[in-house]
Amino acid sequence: MSSVQLQVFLQTVIQGFLLGGLYALLGIGMTIIMGVMKIINLAHGELMMVAMYIAFVLFSAFHMDPYLSVVIAAPALFLLGVGIQKYLINPVLKVDSILPENQVILTVGIGMVLVNVATIVFKSDYRQTPVDYSTKAWYLSDFWRTSPIELSLSLPWTVSFVIAVLITGGLWFFLTRTDLGKSIRATAQDQDAAILMGVNVQRVRMITFGLGSALVGAAGCLFIPIYYIYPDIGGQFTLIAFVITILGGLGSTVGAIIGGLILGLFESLTATYIGMGWAPVGRFIIFVAALIFLPGGVASLIRTRKFGK
Repeated sequence: MSSVQLQVFLQTVIQGFLLGGLYALLGIGMTIIMGVMKIINLAHGELMMVAMYIAFVLFSAFHMDPYLSVVIAAPALFLLGVGIQKYLINPVLKVDSILPENQVILTVGIGMVLVNVATIVFKSDYRQTPVDYSTKAWYLSDFWRTSPIELSLSLPWTVSFVIAVLITGGLWFFLTRTDLGKSIRATAQDQDAAILMGVNVQRVRMITFGLGSALVGAAGCLFIPIYYIYPDIGGQFTLIAFVITILGGLGSTVGAIIGGLILGLFESLTATYIGMGWAPVGRFIIFVAALIFLPGGVASLIRTRKFGK
């Protein structure tokens, strides 16, 4: 492999790793909701779209940096998620005759409503937040002058990745070190046992849906310096989050992190060595491969290795 080929390969891998970090944050939100509520939230990407428009409005009206808008958009999405869970999903869950598939269809309807409201308010035009660092890059030689290979990395991609890692670390601390986080994990593992231990499952469900919405809202703010915004943008991110959830294993946050990194690397390599238009095809291929060869997702491999089965 020549130095040029090695440079292209390393550049592609690093870019895929940065993309995978953002994908992981996107997938964790859907995975947490899936783990506790046992349904796939197909309005996930549309909630991300709402957060992106919040960041856009804050940038346009108050010149707030998109990264700073996380502190407003994420809590706003948390409240929106709690409201959706309390006033729309909970009433459906209380009806015994309603099948689980109907709950999924409900989230599809919620997503359609959000898209149409966004279209009415913002029209269908493509919009962006033209920050001055959107096209800037940093070079490995700036920190390692004797580096044999010159690598350049996008500044917004790098910043978004670092913030995503910090948010993921904060989520890990919340789930493992706080009583509420432990209640969420207990409910995801065994709802009946959690009830017997005194966990308020209804409250946990609302907080979990709000938390998942806040995570995808944060992801939207991290994507906005890189992507254009339009009302239908949420559809592709719902699909990405769904693929990550299946690839990582239903309800596994660690699996979602690994699945996001795998998908990001796979898409980056596909785009570089086959073509940009093939990245969605690669996403579909890895999704089908996971269903066929790894139906339990990455989480099943982790459990097998942990317990030696």
